[in-house]
Amino acid sequence: MRVVVYAVRLNSERKVIFSIDWETDRQYWSGRADEVVRLREGLPLGEAEQLCRLLKAEWEGAAKADRHAERTTGLHGGKEASAKGSVEGRDRDGSWADRLGNAARSAGYSGEIERVALKEGADSRLNEAAELAAERMAGRSLLREEAQQLLDAAPVGSAGVKPLAALQLAALLGAVQLTAAVAPDDVAAPAAAGLPGWAERALRRARLLWGRGRRRAPELRCRRCSSARLRRTECAACGRQACAYCEACLTMGRSRECELLIIGAPISGSAGTESTSPMPISAAKSTSHGAATSTPEIAVKPAVNSKSAAEAGEVRRYLAQRWGLSPAQSDAAAEALAFLEDPSASRGRSFLLWAVTGAGKTEMIFPLLDSVLERGGRALVATPRRDVVLELAPRLAKAFPDRRFAVLYGGSPDRWREGELTLATTHQLLRFQGAFDLVLIDELDAFPYHNDPMLHYAAGKCGKPEGRTVYLSATPPVAMQRDVSRGKLSYARVPVRYHRYPLPVPGRLKLPSIRFMLGKQTIPNKLLSPIRRSVARGAQVFLFVPYVKQVEPMVRLLRQGAKSLGLTASAISGTSSQDEERGDKVVAFRDSSVQLLVTTTILERGVTIPRSDVFVIDAHNSLFDASSLVQMAGRAGRSGDDPFGFVYYGAPEWTSSQRSSVRQIQKMNTAAKRRGYLKEK
Repeated sequence: MRVVVYAVRLNSERKVIFSIDWETDRQYWSGRADEVVRLREGLPLGEAEQLCRLLKAEWEGAAKADRHAERTTGLHGGKEASAKGSVEGRDRDGSWADRLGNAARSAGYSGEIERVALKEGADSRLNEAAELAAERMAGRSLLREEAQQLLDAAPVGSAGVKPLAALQLAALLGAVQLTAAVAPDDVAAPAAAGLPGWAERALRRARLLWGRGRRRAPELRCRRCSSARLRRTECAACGRQACAYCEACLTMGRSRECELLIIGAPISGSAGTESTSPMPISAAKSTSHGAATSTPEIAVKPAVNSKSAAEAGEVRRYLAQRWGLSPAQSDAAAEALAFLEDPSASRGRSFLLWAVTGAGKTEMIFPLLDSVLERGGRALVATPRRDVVLELAPRLAKAFPDRRFAVLYGGSPDRWREGELTLATTHQLLRFQGAFDLVLIDELDAFPYHNDPMLHYAAGKCGKPEGRTVYLSATPPVAMQRDVSRGKLSYARVPVRYHRYPLPVPGRLKLPSIRFMLGKQTIPNKLLSPIRRSVARGAQVFLFVPYVKQVEPMVRLLRQGAKSLGLTASAISGTSSQDEERGDKVVAFRDSSVQLLVTTTILERGVTIPRSDVFVIDAHNSLFDASSLVQMAGRAGRSGDDPFGFVYYGAPEWTSSQRSSVRQIQKMNTAAKRRGYLKEK
């Protein structure tokens, strides 16, 4: 994309701006600017933005030097003597305008400039369209094509107003930000607020100056996902031979150095305030040109007060009655509510709900969502996997039938729907920025969210600056567990399932490796015997193996001995991440058409099968870390009708991961017993 670069003089102030719709700028500056000059030649967006940044820094430095000189000469009574070399003096002789052309020539362009005749008259339709565009873009971060689709989904303003014209006016009024999708590192990520933000901005300035002093080009980074994993190719859009694009977020649309990224203003207000839209254009007109909208101070009135045992008990009883929560669920939800509604008493802006597999995490988040929604806020539930989104959607819709609800995943029909409550895959969070009062991240230790900096960045930027984040996990990452133990992260632990029976503790089966079994085409009796017992008691059998390539050979081997297991060959099946029929096979497993399912870690979470037993074969394999083993073991005993399912680790050796997973399960059972959560025998 190519844009127009121009400079504006307003008294002694000078600005350099790029435009995606030049006629809008000509009309906007009429009656506002003393003088406007532009480059005749359009520039690729990325280079135009860098040129604007360099001239802005240069002119701000010159103005600062002039102010210092004015103060110095004023002390000696010679203020008039400095006027010749001041900003106003340079403005009168036209050198400020020539600097625009010189900067363009140094970047390899013609640098021809022309003074602009401004366009008279205001267009009320354009003003209306700009205000509506700012409202629709609030809390979003979209590429040009996505923004146009968003605005087309809800027509902006009167007929004949182009979306780019509406966005350009909104940007001039400070209601949206226009930027190159791939930009130098020092502007790529929005800085935090307060002292951390000050330190971050200072570090960026130092890096930029260090790079200039050594004549090193600043590192480019994707402004949508913050990744520096870029590739340069010839670009038909801007005509350059080496235009950078981001490989990390390519599946979400191509983010290029010459591509436009539109960032809406953070949605103002939060839970407990009335305003949930950006500053109106009419209000923005009275602000300084290009200033970002401000977010009002939030005064949160706590709805949960747990200072006394009696009050805390009332909260827990309400949660049990309103949402049908167990004692352990009620205690954890009450702690999380206290974190949300009385943030002054909490450490940081994040909270961990550490709940065992099958604890009923979904039910525990209902009070949190209700708290934010009742106070006028917006809430997001994000999970890494599409199938979990589809499973959760009807449950959330049933729990909150009167709320505007959006469900977002690849190919979702709700793509541009505005929701008070949003359910999304974590990749969809890249399209939001400063949108939500509450961000709930489910299964934070699951693929693809786990160890993906891009998705962590997306989760961080989609919340409002004053918002809160709640993480849900049965097996939180080690770093997060360390923060909990050191008191750096607020948390609530749920050590028991909703049915209040202890977790099944894995037993050990000393078995040869799968490779040996498949090579010999035999299954040892040490494995066959417990499988027979599971089949005899009517259990559904999960049999986990490390590799996709082992699934079908293991299925064939088990089918050979199906009769000895008390099964028909058709009752044994297998599936993996590469199986296009995986959904149908899981349904068959759930309705008992299939009784033994050989699978990989693709089914280690998100699947609940009543009356099931679990066998993990080659449990010593390095692919099975402690968290993965805990998740696989968590498939057993989830039903209140069959809480004592069986779990076995089959391997030739007993590894630290196996021991660690067993210790974690035993530790949760001990905590549940100590706190009185377990049912009495």
